[in-house]
Amino acid sequence: MAQTETKVLTAHIPLPLAEKVDQMAARLERSRGWIMKQALSAWIDQEEERDRLTREALADVDAGLVIDHQAVQAWADSLSTADPLPVPR
Repeated sequence: MAQTETKVLTAHIPLPLAEKVDQMAARLERSRGWIMKQALSAWIDQEEERDRLTREALADVDAGLVIDHQAVQAWADSLSTADPLPVPR
């Protein structure tokens, strides 16, 4: 397996969070660094997906692919009635 270049990043972590990292590392029999890399990778993936979805939604708005607010509000208000409206499209 090829060696990946690394860089040391330093962060001040609140003690309760640091203790949870240590507990997780012990439970999984992994290093604290491994736990931190997993957490950081998952957070970055989540933020990249959030950014992608935001850009996709803004492109829909630019293309006029939106649903009128009043139609959505009327639909939401109808959900608690005996005869709810169909989902607006």
